[in-house]
Amino acid sequence: MDLVELGDAFAAFWQERHLCTLSTARAGGPPHVVPVGATLDLAAGIARVITSGSSYKARLIGAGGAAVALCQVDGRRWSTLEGRAVLRTEPEQVADAERRYAARYKPPRVNPARVVVEIHVARVLGNV
Repeated sequence: MDLVELGDAFAAFWQERHLCTLSTARAGGPPHVVPVGATLDLAAGIARVITSGSSYKARLIGAGGAAVALCQVDGRRWSTLEGRAVLRTEPEQVADAERRYAARYKPPRVNPARVVVEIHVARVLGNV
């Protein structure tokens, strides 16, 4: 999906400092929704969330990946990114995601068990 074509307002909204929610599905279907910090690579169409490999969200996504939704809201402005998430554990991928996170939020705390939830965006909803 070409996220660049969604325009400058969309790009700016995903660069502003906002917390997001990540929704995954538990066994049987109930949603698991947690607050996260996220970054969006418009050119690649990939959103990233850093987390501990032992976190429940990481376990729900697992080795095979999972469908997820990443949502960000600021007053009346909102955007949801839907897509397939996979876990990335490669040190260079984790370091890249940490750099992106630090640029949007602040440097993350040290976590040797850190992984990256990499979301390949397939659908965008919202009003920005």
